[in-house]
Amino acid sequence: MLCENLSLHVSHKEKIALIGANGCGKTTLLETIVGFCALSEGEIEIFHQKIASKEDFKNIRGMVGYLLQDSDNQFLAPVVEDDVAFSLLAHGMDKNEARAKTDKILKDLGISHLAKKIVYHLSGGEKKLVALAGVLITEPKLMLLDEPTSGLDFDMQLKLIEILKKIDKSIVIVSHDKEFIEGVVDKIYKISANGLKRMSNSDTEYVHAHDGFPPHTHPHEH
Repeated sequence: MLCENLSLHVSHKEKIALIGANGCGKTTLLETIVGFCALSEGEIEIFHQKIASKEDFKNIRGMVGYLLQDSDNQFLAPVVEDDVAFSLLAHGMDKNEARAKTDKILKDLGISHLAKKIVYHLSGGEKKLVALAGVLITEPKLMLLDEPTSGLDFDMQLKLIEILKKIDKSIVIVSHDKEFIEGVVDKIYKISANGLKRMSNSDTEYVHAHDGFPPHTHPHEH
């Protein structure tokens, strides 16, 4: 068991972040919420539905979007526009309607120019935005983002902050990037073997939370 006494409540359209030391169970918690990992104890309730079986997870899976830490593991088709449209087509949507939705989401994220590109030839930041498009196009009510700034340069991080701030959905973010999550979320929780603790900017443990955040550096021009 990675953690116990853990209770997490995410309200409608609330954005929260989970921080903590490597190996404390942040990613495992996301995988449990989406049904990739089974609970050994306790219960999960999503959108007022108690989730106890694989069938229960199937019923809510379309309402939960999960952005993996490694974008390469998220892609299902080699061309950007085909990958973003994949889930819609897999669920029987008309091809023209799926293409129109794909064009819109790519435009909304400012990556229409990538539509015909091969996903594996993109930069880390471009891959992340394409993967995010694939999540957003399903119109989930809850989004789970695992280290969304991993591999992004500073400018791309700023762009991602602006995108996520405009998304009117419930979002749970796992991240080690302090400045990023402070720019996006409403609440920050630290996860440990003893459960969750709400953090605040005035909390000494948060300000000096070296086990939750790595040393932060800023690039300087010379």
